[in-house]
Amino acid sequence: MPHENTLSPDNVVLLVVDVQEAFRDVVPNFSIIASNISRAVSGLTMLGLPLIVTEQYPEGLGPTAEEIRYALPEGFEAIEKSAFSAVGSSDVSGKLENLGAKQVLLCGLETHVCVNQTAHDLLSAGYSVHLLTDCVGSRFEPDKLAGLAKMNASGVIPSSVEMALFELMRDAKHEKFKEIQALIK
Repeated sequence: MPHENTLSPDNVVLLVVDVQEAFRDVVPNFSIIASNISRAVSGLTMLGLPLIVTEQYPEGLGPTAEEIRYALPEGFEAIEKSAFSAVGSSDVSGKLENLGAKQVLLCGLETHVCVNQTAHDLLSAGYSVHLLTDCVGSRFEPDKLAGLAKMNASGVIPSSVEMALFELMRDAKHEKFKEIQALIK
């Protein structure tokens, strides 16, 4: 029986928070973060698992990063929000509730603001939060580190794209193993 802190395909949703074009030139390693998130989106899509993507004030911060948009299923719509926490959007909280997910695979920008507040609100609502640490960033490293430390201290479970995808498959005999393996390489 899997441990409660491992991901289950029956209970998980990927939540991508505010990885928007305006951050491209100000967040260190933005292209790497967006590429990692693109792999997470592709992997979860291959596994048939649900996704939620948010955009904070898209008129000012632009659309979701191009790398991620290309990985999203055709016709996929990001949810616009104004609250820093994605859970502050009734569209996001309603979608989470409708999906019946108990685990949220979380990633996005900025680590210490929107991701941090989202993680804490998800924890308060009873979700198990798994943070893709290779898929978060902030403009300044001390802010990112503070956000990571605070979330970890509050019970967020650190993860990575590769770790999450292999937990979701659980076995090399999984029907999507070869596709996921090719995506990771």
